[in-house]
Amino acid sequence: MKIIPLLALTALVAGCATVPPPPTGPRLDHSLTSRAQSDRIKYVIVHYTVSDLPRSIKTLTTADVSAHYLLTDTEQPFFYTLVDESRQSNHAGYSSWKIYNQLNSASIGIEIVNPGFKETAQGRVYAPFSQAQIDQLILLLKDIVKRHNIPMGNILGHNDIAPQRKQDPGPMFPWKQLADAGLIPWPEASRVAARVPGFQEQLPDVLWFQRKLAEHGYAVPQNGELDQATRNVISVFQTKYRPSLYDGTPDAETAALLDVLTTPLPVIPAAASAPVTAPAAGVPAE
Repeated sequence: MKIIPLLALTALVAGCATVPPPPTGPRLDHSLTSRAQSDRIKYVIVHYTVSDLPRSIKTLTTADVSAHYLLTDTEQPFFYTLVDESRQSNHAGYSSWKIYNQLNSASIGIEIVNPGFKETAQGRVYAPFSQAQIDQLILLLKDIVKRHNIPMGNILGHNDIAPQRKQDPGPMFPWKQLADAGLIPWPEASRVAARVPGFQEQLPDVLWFQRKLAEHGYAVPQNGELDQATRNVISVFQTKYRPSLYDGTPDAETAALLDVLTTPLPVIPAAASAPVTAPAAGVPAE
């Protein structure tokens, strides 16, 4: 039997004791932060569910579509939080607005329980939203805007970002209330009225409408033709800003609304304060 000297044995045990355990994960240092970053959330998209509350819940929790929030149509409406804001929900689908495509990755989706529309002998009839729903929606939107620093122009309808295939939230959705709450821009009525007579006298051509709609943010053809795709976009624009008539016809009032929205008033800097001069010796100050 070989005898290991005590000194060698002690060194061997000490060496084994200093071996660190194998790592269980990456070593992370959180002490540094990059300046070049931004919030994932750039937009909020408003939808209606086209069904009642039980079916809306089933669809948004078990199917391939989802939303971050579901606003009920109960007597006292409330929100179900279905997807955490840090995660992507599948609510926007094929979509576009300004420089962004596929807005699922850059937006929060809010579904509102509402039956949508039904076809009647008098034409398509849309269902209204309750005021209690809108009151709750405005509270949530204000909270989201504050937390994610959402620009005023980035609260949109599903039809804004997918005008060729979606109608929601439709002409009964009260966008003006959101404007009054300071959440979205709105064309000033006096500026619109001042422009209407000129457009009545000379209506711009179709390409002008297409360019203005694209400038506002819509994905719209730029071919100078009043095709169905262009009519669809004009109709979506009208449902938001002129819901009394949304037939997709480019008329003088629609032109005036577009012109005002795409031509913001210049920002006038505040006048510099006049320098205060000390009165001359012996001269009383006024």
